Amino acid sequence: MKVTSFSTQTSPMNSIDFGTLLTTIFVVVDDWYQKQVKKTTLLKPGVKVRMSDSEIMTLALVMDYLPFPGETQFLGFIRGNYFEWFPNLLDQSQFNRRLRKLDGMLENLRRSWVEQLVGESEKYFLLDTKPLPVLGLKRDKRHSDFAANATPGWCAAREMRYFGYKLVMLSTWNGIPIAYDIVPANTDERIAADGVLEMVSASDIYADKGFISADWQAAMPTAGFAYARRTGNRIWTLKRDNQHLQHSQGLKRFISRVRQRVEGVFHEIQNTGRNPERLLNKTVDGFCVHIAAKIASHTLRLLLRRRFGIDVLTFQSQPV
Repeated sequence: MKVTSFSTQTSPMNSIDFGTLLTTIFVVVDDWYQKQVKKTTLLKPGVKVRMSDSEIMTLALVMDYLPFPGETQFLGFIRGNYFEWFPNLLDQSQFNRRLRKLDGMLENLRRSWVEQLVGESEKYFLLDTKPLPVLGLKRDKRHSDFAANATPGWCAAREMRYFGYKLVMLSTWNGIPIAYDIVPANTDERIAADGVLEMVSASDIYADKGFISADWQAAMPTAGFAYARRTGNRIWTLKRDNQHLQHSQGLKRFISRVRQRVEGVFHEIQNTGRNPERLLNKTVDGFCVHIAAKIASHTLRLLLRRRFGIDVLTFQSQPV
């Protein structure tokens, strides 16, 4: 039985059906693909693929808007309800293999949306990190694909030890992800931020106490890490109580309010759609491409809201 309406709305009184949403997203993706990829790519020898890259990316993005725990259940829903739209639909293993090859293309697509959403005059950003567990701490990791690069880590905000990675993200005040990186869980947050801060310059960055080092903050405009010395960015965090130099009360209150925005951005990404802490991928490549799809789908939600007046209300996942 087909789903005729699925948590998508253009106003409090008007809704669109899931098929219209699916068509809209495919057109957005395929328009970009035809202009940016197909016209600039030489034809490769060999058997021509039957399911297009645009179809693969569309389904990877839409998957985060439906309450299915994984690809197998999601593809089963598409096969049972929209197979005539995707007559060359792959099985789960083939789909996953194709999607992993499109990791870079998916990120380029997301960045094209960021360019449409964020003006060049934007100079205020939010910086934070979140844990990305991949295996239980007590599980034998010797034969896992994650054994070579994931590490044990500690999340101070949640007082949680875990094994996996850390997501570091730079976003605008209204929640548009500008840049992100995935680093081993034991990476110092200031080192983890090094790469994403290269994406902006001469900006005010508001972060949590994990980025509190006074020497690092002071070094941002002139010295410090190789990337940071070119940015001229200013890092703002609350001070520890035992630090000699303290912010004024007014600045403390302002930074505290901004920190609530930071938490709001990560809460929306983590707790709407599939929870990135529960992806249960078995390989590093599979994990990374699903994080890329997760952040791209979040960016797409913001684009659909601004460009088409479509507000995609995804399901809520339970926080851990």
